[in-house]
Amino acid sequence: MSTAESIRAGDIRLASRLIRNLEDKNPRARELVKELFPYTGKARVLGLTGAPGAGKSTITDYLISSYRATGQQVGVLAVDPTSPFSGGAILGDRVRMQKHAQDRGVFIRSLATRGALGGLAAAVDDAVHVLDAMGMDCIILETVGTGQSEVDVMNNAHSVILTLTPGLGDEVQTLKAGIMEIADLFLINKADQKGASKLYQELMRMLNMAQEHHAGWRPPVLLLQNIAHPEEFARQVEEVRNKIDEHYQVLLDKDILGQRERRKARLQLGNSLRASLLDPVVRQLEQSGEMDRLVRQIVDKTSDPHTLADELRDRFLR
Repeated sequence: MSTAESIRAGDIRLASRLIRNLEDKNPRARELVKELFPYTGKARVLGLTGAPGAGKSTITDYLISSYRATGQQVGVLAVDPTSPFSGGAILGDRVRMQKHAQDRGVFIRSLATRGALGGLAAAVDDAVHVLDAMGMDCIILETVGTGQSEVDVMNNAHSVILTLTPGLGDEVQTLKAGIMEIADLFLINKADQKGASKLYQELMRMLNMAQEHHAGWRPPVLLLQNIAHPEEFARQVEEVRNKIDEHYQVLLDKDILGQRERRKARLQLGNSLRASLLDPVVRQLEQSGEMDRLVRQIVDKTSDPHTLADELRDRFLR
């Protein structure tokens, strides 16, 4: 059985290794993704975003349980900050959602941003394809939590869930553009805390001010109480899952899903094109030692990044 066939059969070890190689930009990893790609397109992709400390991992943990209770297989890609020393994710999947560690129907993997902006890791596109080809019914993308700039998740997910909490300045965030505009569902976590009512009113005011809602879907605002009461918390997360399912049905009924798939395909083609053109050039410059010489020119002010980039473009694309 080939590696691609083993991954399609659910080999977690090989899938995890492939995702690691994708992060490392291993050329063989891209070839494997090409083999897997025809078997993708079946999974639902959820994007869970919000500021650090909003409780995204806790909500993800309970969403996994909710989907598993219906017999669905769940993949989680948790995007974490990059370690400045190792280049890997600072928060590993070993410290997340431990109660699912032995469940063969759950795959959890941490990805490091490695300088990628927008809240997602550069390898996330292909990592989603890997989990999709494995047969995961639902894939949850938990973003790094960088705040307003964290909008790339809308290009990868069918449904975007924005988690907010009182007391973290979220009342101000509701008045801003950007990340607030991409959410399909709003969650107010820790809704038993002071300021939750004000945050709820701010969100409702923002939604009421909107001239129209995409595809006629008005994003609901749902409340999650204290995790100290796990049974009640689980029931509320179940309501969140029902709303996610309702949103997905709207996407199907109004052919919005097709539009989002085309938008995602355009983004992925652009990302792959940049990687195909740029990565080999950078690799050659590094291996030949020319990169160090070019860097010295910039530091010494004998040239500038734009001039050097134009010269390299002309040389390699001639």
